Amino acid sequence: MLLLLFALQAAPIQKDAVAPADSIPRISLDEAIRRSAHLDPDYVRAVGQIENAEWGRRAAMLAFFVPSVEFGLDETKYSQEFFNPANPANPTSTLVVGRASATYELFSLRKFAELSRTKAELASADAGELEQRFQAALETESSYYDVLVNQELGRVSDERVVRAREGLAVARARVSSGAAVQTDSLQLVLELIQAQVEVLRQRNALRTAQLELARRVGAAGPVDAVPLDTAPAPALPISLAEAVRIGLDQGPQYRAALANESSAEATLRSHRGDYLPVLTLGGLHQRYDTQLFPGAANISSVTFSVSFPLWNNGQREIEVSQARVNRDVARTIREDLERAVRRDVSSAYDTYQTATAAVELARVGVTVARQNYRMQELRYRSGATTILDLLDAQVSLAQAEAGLVQARYQTRLALARLEAILGRRLFSNKDVP
Repeated sequence: MLLLLFALQAAPIQKDAVAPADSIPRISLDEAIRRSAHLDPDYVRAVGQIENAEWGRRAAMLAFFVPSVEFGLDETKYSQEFFNPANPANPTSTLVVGRASATYELFSLRKFAELSRTKAELASADAGELEQRFQAALETESSYYDVLVNQELGRVSDERVVRAREGLAVARARVSSGAAVQTDSLQLVLELIQAQVEVLRQRNALRTAQLELARRVGAAGPVDAVPLDTAPAPALPISLAEAVRIGLDQGPQYRAALANESSAEATLRSHRGDYLPVLTLGGLHQRYDTQLFPGAANISSVTFSVSFPLWNNGQREIEVSQARVNRDVARTIREDLERAVRRDVSSAYDTYQTATAAVELARVGVTVARQNYRMQELRYRSGATTILDLLDAQVSLAQAEAGLVQARYQTRLALARLEAILGRRLFSNKDVP
C-alpha cells in the first residue's frame, strides 16, 4: 500500500505533446486582430465587393457625361468582284470597312435609377465590409481568449495537483500513525489521479487553441497569446439607450439592410422607367477601302432616335413585378432587423453588465473557497474532520478558480460581441477593455 502511494505521488505528467512555452512565438491582441482581418475569406470578399460597387458607381456617373463609344475594323473577301464603295468605277473582291460610333442617351429614367441603385450598393458594400471586419475581429478575439483561458486553467489544474500531493502526504502520515484509515489515502490517490488527468486535458486543449489562433493570424505553427490585464472591467462609456441609437445609426447589419432596401427601390424605379420613351443621339463614321486602315472613302452620320416600347410579350411587366416583390422583401428585412437590433444591443449590453458582476462574485467565491480549504486542511491535520470534507474543499477551490477564469474572459467576449453589433470600438486600447 505504501509503495503504491509513493509511486502515484512521484509519477510525472507527460509533457512531450506540448512544446515549451519559450519556443512558441507570442502575439498581442491588437496584432492578432490586424493580421487576421486580411486572412479572413469573408472579409477579403467584402473588400472586393466594395471595389465592384465603386466601379458600378463610377459607370453610372459617367453615363451622364460620356457617350458609349465603339471602334471596329472589318476585312471581307468575296468569291467574286462586286460594287466597290471606295471606288465605284473599279469593282473589287476585297473590302475593308472601318467604323467609329458614339451613342448618348439624352433622356432615360433608367440612368437616374442606376445612379441611385449603385449609390445604395456602395453603401451596402461599405456596411458589409464593416460587419465582416468586426466579425473577423470577434472570431480572432474568441480564439485569443481561448488560449489565455486554457493557460490559466492549466495553472489551476497544476495547483490542484499540488494540493492533492500535499493532502496525500498528510493522509499517508496519518495512516502510518494510525490516526486515519487506509481509505483516506485511497480517496486522495483518486483525487490526485483525477487532477493529473485534468492537467493532460488542459494541455491538449491549450495546444488546440494555440493552433486555432495560428490559423487566424496566418502562422505555420502554434502561436501563444500575450497575457492581458486582469484588472476589473470598467463600466461601459455609453448608456443602453445610446447603444441602441448607435446600433440603428451605425450598426453594420442595419445599415446594409437599409442600403439593400434603397437599391431594391431604385431597381423598381428603373424597371418602371421602361414605360417611358428613350431619347438617343448617335453618331457614326465609316471608312471604306481595299486594304487595311481604309481611307479611300468615308461617310459620317448623326442619328436622333426616339423609342417607345409598347409591348414586349409581358417581359417588362414581369420585371416590374419581380422588382416590386424584391423591394417589399428588402423592406420587411430592414424592419425586422430594426427590431432585432434593439433586442441584440440590449442583450449584449446586459450580458456585459452581468458578466462584470459575475467576475466580482467569482472573486469572492475564490476567496471563500480558499479560506474553506485552508480551514478543512487544518481540521483534517488535527483529526477534527473527515477526508471527504477535505476533498470537497479541494474540488470546490479548483472549481471556483476555474469559474473566475471563465468569468473574466466572458466579460471581454461580451464586450467584443457588443462592439460587433454597434460597428465601433468602445475603448481605444483593445488590450484593456
